Amino acid sequence: MPKVTVDGTELEVPAGATILQACELAGKEIPRFCYHERLSIAGNCRMCLVEVAPGPPKPQASCALPAAEGQTIRTNSEMVQKAREGVMEFLLINHPLDCPICDQGGECDLQDQSLNYGRGATRYDENKRAVTEKHMGPLIKTAMTRCIHCTRCVRFSEEIAGVDEIGALYRGENMQITTYLEQAAKHEMSANVIDLCPVGALTSRPYAFEARPWELKKTLSIDISDACGANIRVDSRGREVLRVLPRVNDDVNEEWISDKARYMCEGLTRRRLDQPWIRKGGKLQPATWEEAFAAIKRINPGENIAALAGDTLDCETMFAAKKLVAALGSTMLEGRQTGMDYDTSSMAAVNFNSGLAGIEAADAILIVGSHVRWEAPLVNVRLRKAVKRGAKVFLIGPDWETTFGGEFLGDDLSLLGNLPGHVADALKSAERPAIIVGGGAIAKGAIPPALALAAQYNLVRDGWNGFNVLHLAAARMGGLMLGFAQKGGLADIVAAKPKMVISLAADEVDYTKFADSMIVYVGHHGDAGAHAADIILPAAAYTEKAGTYVNTEGRVQFAEKAVFAPGDAREDWTILRAMADALGVEVGFDRFEELRAAMIAEVSALGVEGLADYGNVLPDGNAAPVSVVIGYPVKDFYLTNSICRASATMQRCSAELIDRDEIAEAAE
Repeated sequence: MPKVTVDGTELEVPAGATILQACELAGKEIPRFCYHERLSIAGNCRMCLVEVAPGPPKPQASCALPAAEGQTIRTNSEMVQKAREGVMEFLLINHPLDCPICDQGGECDLQDQSLNYGRGATRYDENKRAVTEKHMGPLIKTAMTRCIHCTRCVRFSEEIAGVDEIGALYRGENMQITTYLEQAAKHEMSANVIDLCPVGALTSRPYAFEARPWELKKTLSIDISDACGANIRVDSRGREVLRVLPRVNDDVNEEWISDKARYMCEGLTRRRLDQPWIRKGGKLQPATWEEAFAAIKRINPGENIAALAGDTLDCETMFAAKKLVAALGSTMLEGRQTGMDYDTSSMAAVNFNSGLAGIEAADAILIVGSHVRWEAPLVNVRLRKAVKRGAKVFLIGPDWETTFGGEFLGDDLSLLGNLPGHVADALKSAERPAIIVGGGAIAKGAIPPALALAAQYNLVRDGWNGFNVLHLAAARMGGLMLGFAQKGGLADIVAAKPKMVISLAADEVDYTKFADSMIVYVGHHGDAGAHAADIILPAAAYTEKAGTYVNTEGRVQFAEKAVFAPGDAREDWTILRAMADALGVEVGFDRFEELRAAMIAEVSALGVEGLADYGNVLPDGNAAPVSVVIGYPVKDFYLTNSICRASATMQRCSAELIDRDEIAEAAE
């Protein structure tokens, strides 16, 4: 490890570190615009200049210069200060001074650095350059006259998203950043360039002119749009969520989130259920809470009751429903809405055991029945890293446009029992082989043959477990830990013909199968479940309650309450607690703290933030998979849950980016 001296302080830095990283280790803040920790080094903004000896008697870009033994670095000399002021003056030559109307105002890197290094007046008296606006789709608003050509957006699209959609035209002062033929950015992570942009050139189109950052209350939460459990920050004003931003968590989402996670929050204020409803004469009529509970009391289902959990639920809601159903003498609980039925006796057999970060280390990966870009964009980013490190990827399922390459072997599940020779050789010779079983394969019964394959190729070895199940629902792993999955699945509950079905925001269920049951819908949006319900009890969405979530790798995470639910809507657990009173049973909790304590007492892993320990022992599998064609359950990335479907932005994305509809202008 080389030793360097930074402003008189000697320290050791890791081999291969840059001078900028060495300065940060010494506690010095170095201004930068083009440099980003997760992107390749461009070295084109020149803002990070420092003085280095031995070396030429001029300031040097610290982001692109490796730290070497014996260097003396000065970050605050007169030469450095003058050089940075010169760079800032050049940056501001063409940058418009339109901060009052720029959405980046208050959280703009250029604004902050100009305070430290900007001159009081400009010496430039020519006309400022102007650039025509570019079309980057329904999510990204452009003001390219502000662009300082840091190329962060270009590097993100190429290196992280893996889609070469953004690039530069022309040269010198005429250079412009744009998408190919000015088409919309079509990948699922496109809006991350908004966070990366150090000026106001790329901002959020749906959020435009909504608020300033100092007006917003910031709440730590967890994304529920897929099963990855990305860490997010919910920014709200009053009772309305205005935007969602990513939080840094290197083990889960690094600092990225999908476009769906970022923008589906717009649907939180639309098509909301804000009062109880009761079906009378075949038509839903507004009601009071007292009338709704009185109707439930009249049915009095006894032990002939079932609870179905939706895909976006927190663990506390599912536990409260479990206690209510158990108090009535029933065990009919299910969260796999589409009818999947697989063995849940071993949590290791239904877990993403390699971990989201760990899959990067795999050197041979077999993906079975998963359209990863749509089912888990954050896993797709990790797979790109694995391929960059030399991993070979093979896929079983219908073709889709991958961003990491890979070889499609076919779409028949029987391939699991008869892999081509080169695939078998790759798995045998790999140090860290892995298999990923996706939602399309799970629905066709792929877990038992995948377990047999795991044993055949020794996927579980010292320090490595390469058997992975990639779930689609944020509530799935928490529900499995709480027992919200019974042998026989949804089919057995349908066969039992329950007198009452409590639907906990379960909008993907085919309710025609419960024609003889009273359906009590506890949810937050007027989606498919509410349309089928006999009684609707308005509940809170994920931003309107505190809760525990478990992602597909078994990571327990906690979300905080950001805003209050609208109208007469209540938090789910309070509704279930009131239902217990109406039905004359005890559930053992009156406050949220008591509910969470009871849940942790039953499943202790839910009380500890971090990865739950499911062990590395996998059950035996069935080596003879049936011959069946695999399909993908996600048909539209932007419309996968009731919140997305209520969002005008997500509907526009679906129309423009999935269906390829042309959005007509007003004159058309």
